Amino acid sequence: MNKKVCVVTGTRAEYHLLYPLIKAIQKDSELELLLAVTGSHLSEKYGNTYKDIERDGFSISVKIPILQEKDGPQEINAAISKAILGFSSFYETNRPDMVVLLGDRYELLAAAIAAMNYQIPMAHLHGGETTEGAIDECIRHAITKMSYLHFTSCEPYRKRVIQLGEDPSRVFNVGAIGLENIKNQKRMSLSELADSLNFNLGTYFAVVTFHPVTLENNTAGEEFDQLLKALNNFPDLKIIFTKSNADSGGLVINKMIDDYVNSNPKRCTAVFSLGMVRYLSALEHACAVIGNSSSGIIETPSFCVPTINIGDRQKGRIQAKNILNCPPKSQDIIDAISTALSNEFKEQVKDTKNPYGDGDVSPKILCEIKNFLKNSKINLKKSFYNI
Repeated sequence: MNKKVCVVTGTRAEYHLLYPLIKAIQKDSELELLLAVTGSHLSEKYGNTYKDIERDGFSISVKIPILQEKDGPQEINAAISKAILGFSSFYETNRPDMVVLLGDRYELLAAAIAAMNYQIPMAHLHGGETTEGAIDECIRHAITKMSYLHFTSCEPYRKRVIQLGEDPSRVFNVGAIGLENIKNQKRMSLSELADSLNFNLGTYFAVVTFHPVTLENNTAGEEFDQLLKALNNFPDLKIIFTKSNADSGGLVINKMIDDYVNSNPKRCTAVFSLGMVRYLSALEHACAVIGNSSSGIIETPSFCVPTINIGDRQKGRIQAKNILNCPPKSQDIIDAISTALSNEFKEQVKDTKNPYGDGDVSPKILCEIKNFLKNSKINLKKSFYNI
């Protein structure tokens, strides 16, 4: 009998990372793919990105809507509660043999809690990482402790998962799965990218993605305003904004993006989601990437593109030499952008090596998942591994 593997996705970003693994599970004759879609995928405010999943040819097994009208702490707690109930109902009916989770968002925590109570083993990607400015930090480690199989993006992160008490025989350093898309996906030319956006990019543009720093109190608007003020100092630099995710403060940022684009229509454009191919194409052709997303740390080194990482949201992640860190203050951001756009810095980073692997990831993950599922190797009575 085929084993049911449920992949959970709640945002555009983690779906694009999971794409090659979802595809591999779908094609495998010994596995049955269950695809559970929740979070911002199902919200018009965030672009209804579940449609991208359907356009990619995947059948969505269940849609679990959870987002509230606002994005404050009370509303996020309500979303988590709703997600636990939704995933519980889905697990009760479908009984997956394994649940696959990537990362550290609150909707994934809800999916993990529900799976834990149904005694469904979980495979977790990107555990062991640190992001000291975000609530995601503790969520990630909590999911690690609830999970059975672990697929980390770097060797230091594998060691950290083991430090959390997970047996080394269940922890695998496979590299960052997002690099597989960079390795295998054909990308657009600059003119094709511009046409798809219906926007004249020229040859001098930046990709800007900024998310709330969720361990700070109501700083999203203030910090993003500092970034916008900095961008005003580079009037010839065109900008592609990708909008913020469904964290507390994300709606504030998205409103500010809309206002800024409306005031600078010839210089800027904004999208909820570029989609995988357009996003990777934008990274390839951009002269800089600016913001505080994990993609700026993990994926941009593969393109050797100068990248400005603002503030503490990604503090603690392993970084390549193409990344410049700066505080969320306009003058510091101006200085960082000036450095990133300089010929000297571009020369320094043109041979950047990505510390997150070579992009050969999903076959390794699929092999281990099948190995544990098919050979009855799973014992959820985990012993704490002492180092």
